Amino acid sequence: MPAISRDEVAHLARLSRLALTDAELDQFAGQLDSILSHVQTITEVAADVPATASPNPATNVTRPDVVTPGLTPEQALDQAPAVEEQRFLVPQILGEGE
Repeated sequence: MPAISRDEVAHLARLSRLALTDAELDQFAGQLDSILSHVQTITEVAADVPATASPNPATNVTRPDVVTPGLTPEQALDQAPAVEEQRFLVPQILGEGE
């Protein structure tokens, strides 16, 4: 017995507001029946397999955060070719209006 009948496909088409011909109803009924039977087979085979998001177990590898001292502004700017108001001075690449 098919998992879905032609009448059920016609009903789904009406609910979806699809205008299907008789040939399309027959074609889609066969295709949907095939899909549903494959899903049923997979369900039976995988009944004892727990559902997972990924087949490979994943663990989050992290390290503890350790606060380390950074450079002071003076140390960061010490070797800069040009400095202005405690900032790196770089050539202008855009015009004033841009």
